Amino acid sequence: MKSLSIIVSFLTVFALSSCRNNNKKISTNFVNNPASAQNTGKEDDSKLPKMMFEETVHDFGNMIKGEVVHYSFNFKNAGKSDLLISHVSTSCGCTVSEYPHKPLKPGEKGTIAVTFNSKNKRGFQNKSIIILANTKPNRTVLHIKADVKMPENE
Repeated sequence: MKSLSIIVSFLTVFALSSCRNNNKKISTNFVNNPASAQNTGKEDDSKLPKMMFEETVHDFGNMIKGEVVHYSFNFKNAGKSDLLISHVSTSCGCTVSEYPHKPLKPGEKGTIAVTFNSKNKRGFQNKSIIILANTKPNRTVLHIKADVKMPENE
């Protein structure tokens, strides 16, 4: 009986916590990507959104340990339908990114803003920014690089 009440309590907590509405999540109703698991692979990719970046790698060069630097990767929706970025993640906690949460129409421009904190870092750093969007392929990877030097007084 005790185990049954624990299971019921767990399921109740799970159900209540999974019903929260997170406004940062994007409805899947906006995503129209024919390259889904339900399709045959013969779909017309020419109508998909397309992220065209000015550059996909940025090198900050030499920097002193503890410095915080910023960079914006500029891109354009060069496709024929709305571009929707569903998620952006980074390879470590020292890198933070910001991205457009609204759909970008064909021809519209956007930025992926990146901040790199070199605190507790030393030597060559190569960090990834992974973008998930309704493009084909649906994953785009950007890179930032830096050579973190120790301050003269350490």
